Amino acid sequence: MRITELDTPALLIDLDIMERNLARAAEYARANDLKLRPHTKTHKIPELARRQLSSGAAGLTVAKVGEAEVMIEAEPREVLVAYPVIGRRKLERLMAVGRRTKLLVALDHLLPARQLSDAAREARLTVGVLAEIDVGLGRVGVTPGPELVSLVEGIVRLPRLTFEGIAFYPGHIRGVDEPALQALEEVAERVRKALGAVRRAGFEAPIVSGGSTPTLFHSHRIRELTEIRPGTYIFNDRNTLATGACALADCAASILVTVISTARPGQIIIDGGSKTFSSDRHLAPPEASFGCVVEAPGAVFTKMNEEHGYIDVRRAERDFSVGDRVRVIPNHICTAMNLHEAVYGVRGEVVEQIWKVEARGKLQ
Repeated sequence: MRITELDTPALLIDLDIMERNLARAAEYARANDLKLRPHTKTHKIPELARRQLSSGAAGLTVAKVGEAEVMIEAEPREVLVAYPVIGRRKLERLMAVGRRTKLLVALDHLLPARQLSDAAREARLTVGVLAEIDVGLGRVGVTPGPELVSLVEGIVRLPRLTFEGIAFYPGHIRGVDEPALQALEEVAERVRKALGAVRRAGFEAPIVSGGSTPTLFHSHRIRELTEIRPGTYIFNDRNTLATGACALADCAASILVTVISTARPGQIIIDGGSKTFSSDRHLAPPEASFGCVVEAPGAVFTKMNEEHGYIDVRRAERDFSVGDRVRVIPNHICTAMNLHEAVYGVRGEVVEQIWKVEARGKLQ
């Protein structure tokens, strides 16, 4: 099948670019003695998780139990649930995953730790736990110091749980310029202090798990880090490009759309809106837009309704007619993937793969 035969909107994955992204991250991890545990929230496809594992990943990361249930089909040696799991039903499902692979859970409070311990005891399993620390994002994670030590002490007292280290996410760092690298040094210092507090309390932390796509290739600056968990790197997107963490040539994902109206001068309407693209705004001011039009970078994707995308073409490098097809690189590929039932792996103009997005909508 050729791309011209696809109905639109269609989410395309350039296989050559994706394969280069996978190889580059795997080589970086090997060269810096880091385990690669990619976050599958980006692609949501077991076959792509298998490709990550075959290229050198030591395990997989997920956010939700539903994602773990899907990704277990990739047969990973380990799965890290980088999200606190609360509630008996979720934990019962998680234990079913734990019967098929080694299970790790990151958490920042003793309530989910106690519930996890009870579930593991009933299932006769042992689950590894990472204590989550906040390194600047202000989302989840305890403060390094006495609060962290108290959490670790509570974890080690619970049956069927093993304390295996700490986890963090430097999601507040969205660039690779000098201020961003200075912020990464501050993260490194917080991690050092956290590990020092844990070790002084008499505990070992063999796993130090962290990282993100924007900081991926600077992870070695955090010397205590043992593993990295990038997600977006497999495809990259417009906001990754805006941070300077990738080049346009590293963006593997785009959405093929059709021009359905040119009725208003200086504007085209495409057959994809908020049900097709991420609603995340572009990180680079002052232009607020929802994607980059590959065939006309001067065009501005200004507005979305559910099924309509508004593109200002007054500064576009070409004219458009109804029926024309264009590719748009979305601002945030993780959210866009979650909107599509299937995606198309392409090489040149040929569709080589059609993948169902099996973890789409797995929010529980």
